[in-house]
Amino acid sequence: MATVREATYDILRKNGLTTIFGNPGSNELPFLDRMPADFRYILGLHEGVVTGMADGYSLVTGEPAFVNLHSAAGTGNAMGAIANAWYSHSPLVISAGQQARPIIGLESMLSNVDATQLPQPLVKLSLEPSIASDVPRAIAQSIHTATAAPRGPVYVSIPWDDWTEDAGEASEFLSSRVVTTAGSLSPGQLADITELIGASVNPVLILGADVDAAGAGALAVELAERQRTPVWVAPSASRCPFPTRHPCFRGVLPASIAGLSSRLAGHDLILVIGAPVFRYHQFQPGRYLPAGAALIQITSDPGEAARAPMGDAVIADVHSALAALVSSLPIAARAMPIARTVPGLAPVDGVLTLEAAFDVVNAVAPDDAIYVREATTTAEAFWDRIEMRHPGSYFFPAAGGLGFGMPATVGAQLASANRKVIGVIGDGSANYGIPALWTAARYRIPATFLILNNGTYGALRAFATQLGVEGVPGMDLGGVDFCALATGYGVRSSVADSAESLRESLTAALAGDVPTLIEIPIRATPTN
Repeated sequence: MATVREATYDILRKNGLTTIFGNPGSNELPFLDRMPADFRYILGLHEGVVTGMADGYSLVTGEPAFVNLHSAAGTGNAMGAIANAWYSHSPLVISAGQQARPIIGLESMLSNVDATQLPQPLVKLSLEPSIASDVPRAIAQSIHTATAAPRGPVYVSIPWDDWTEDAGEASEFLSSRVVTTAGSLSPGQLADITELIGASVNPVLILGADVDAAGAGALAVELAERQRTPVWVAPSASRCPFPTRHPCFRGVLPASIAGLSSRLAGHDLILVIGAPVFRYHQFQPGRYLPAGAALIQITSDPGEAARAPMGDAVIADVHSALAALVSSLPIAARAMPIARTVPGLAPVDGVLTLEAAFDVVNAVAPDDAIYVREATTTAEAFWDRIEMRHPGSYFFPAAGGLGFGMPATVGAQLASANRKVIGVIGDGSANYGIPALWTAARYRIPATFLILNNGTYGALRAFATQLGVEGVPGMDLGGVDFCALATGYGVRSSVADSAESLRESLTAALAGDVPTLIEIPIRATPTN
């Protein structure tokens, strides 16, 4: 009969989870004992980095990723990254080693006290099997739960002495199970929505991250072109669901009630697909909708539908819903939206501005480059200057907390053999995930990290201005030598302090087969 450990590896193998992201501790060693040769272990130096790498890997592959954390301390270290995975609907299967069963109740060192409560409410499911033989079933349940709509992270705490126990006969059926989800608009729902769109004088389409996650970007383009509607990306965008140079594209909506409503003024129908309504950030109260506008939301997440403060919602598979709308709606008689003006090249005079730096990046990077952005004050310049036309081209921390960018860049490049991954990281953000450079160097993962260094927490300065707050301490970050840090971790690095040096450094980085960090001094500019 198979042991719990053997049965678990078989379940992971049959479900394609043969890459393990981890930072091992004593509680995890019995699981890792004699790891099968067809598995690979990707080591990170901090659990937040480990989980961020798994998130980036899962975002690119569209498949679940397996994470191995160390008890309560490791779980705590990973919580910020788990929050990002929760809001980006990333199907992470997160395991954590627990102390031996006989001494958990004594709260012995490395016991995860009340383990199932620790990651809540940022996981879909949190388990600690009551007996050893139930561990394989709990792992299988976690995989199927993580990948069922709406996708999201799950958590399993496993006592270390369970792994050598007998898995029992029940485990033999677990590895061969297949669980699928089906959900589409009913004929009545489809008829109601198409009727509203057909009767609308000035509709607008708002797309969210789940459109890109579902591989439905081409359908969204077809819908916009057939209905001749302007397209906005939902606020706080963690993915890019629509080509940024398409004539219908209007940009990313602001993350405030008043700001968003003002941008949508004049539209009588607002169709939101694959996004919550809405992920606000700045508190600027106002009307949720402009006068005379109705809203329809199509989402795969029942929670998003339930908590929305306005409009009607339909819970359905995003890809099938878009396909149904495209096939059911005739070409509208409206004129095609006029393409927005793309900004000209920014002038270069002395220290680079964000705009000038992004102009160089856009000119040098391949058309299908993947961007991981965690430079919070760069949103406007990035979306204006960087052209993204392919699915899966953009990732941003969905929960807003720092520490995603460096690890996710590594994970995304690990998953992308045929595409280049460019991390656009602020100097403040980089410090939260800098150990990811060690993993990139150790496994020779050829990611490119652009560190935009303006010596300050720019987002906080912008918020201080907005809130009328003065004299806030801890805003300045000068004195960090990112090239020295990169060298210490074994990563090639350089400083690009001009457009020409950035062009040369980035060209070399993208042509190489090793990780590269480029530090770019940036002139601070006002932010909105």
